[in-house]
Amino acid sequence: MPQKQKPKSWTDLKQAGNECFKTGQYGDATALYSQAIKELDKSSKKNPEDLAILYSNRAASYLKDGNCAECVKDCETSLELSPFNVKSLLRRAAAYEALERYRHAYIDYKTALQVDCNIAAAHDGTNRMTKALTEADGPSWREKLPPIPTVPLSVREKLAQQAAANQAQQHNGIKKDDRPAPSDKDVKKAQALKEEGNALVKKGEFQKAVEKYTQSLKHNGSEVTTFTNRALCFLSLKQYRDAIRDCSDALRMDGSNVKALYRRAQAHKELKDIKACVDDLNSLLKVEPKNTAALKLLQEVQKK
Repeated sequence: MPQKQKPKSWTDLKQAGNECFKTGQYGDATALYSQAIKELDKSSKKNPEDLAILYSNRAASYLKDGNCAECVKDCETSLELSPFNVKSLLRRAAAYEALERYRHAYIDYKTALQVDCNIAAAHDGTNRMTKALTEADGPSWREKLPPIPTVPLSVREKLAQQAAANQAQQHNGIKKDDRPAPSDKDVKKAQALKEEGNALVKKGEFQKAVEKYTQSLKHNGSEVTTFTNRALCFLSLKQYRDAIRDCSDALRMDGSNVKALYRRAQAHKELKDIKACVDDLNSLLKVEPKNTAALKLLQEVQKK
């Protein structure tokens, strides 16, 4: 008789969920986070902060899959367990925005900025919501807002430290400022993985290409074209915020990179952030005044 397999620990399930999330397998990630939540709930060593992270991670998977209502529910549970958690606030804000519940999204973006005033996504979200609410409710739109919660100073200090630590790390797990120069071996490995990604792009296999580019960046996180190539894949996969993130990383290394400016402009257009789109196109046209693709896109968005 076969031996009954021991259930995986919640930490193993969480790690497996994280790996699925990184490779775009959001349905599988959701299932694994759900199992992890069940296992942790049964555990005698249950920690509210650990549980909050699991709910927030599952919320991120729901958000990527377009299941915004479930994302909101999980963020609410996460925030009950760990009040004013920035990731949960931002994920719920993005879900509210997708559901066109702009007042609630505005409140969450503003609350996140109380914790850390340097969060670019929260500033961008606040600007988008301000525009949407002004169009919907007129100049007195603020009068119709629910109250914005006040984040206690002690919470702000604790969470700001955590947020600073998180922001110091690249999404490929390497600190931007302390990144060591890659070895020759790493550079060659990164180049080979990048070329594999390029071949997959030509076949239209964008998700697989993303995986190759991500592996490449782990070996060499300072290769600008790998970021812009992965951004192209994210655009094709309609993962516009991921495309913006990669283009922004590329532009931190090369501020006049035409591909990064153009692809970020495309992503901003899809997210209906016309001002940011126009700003990127104008920056691009200062570098290449006769870039026909940029001129065409600029004409298109200005008509709107």
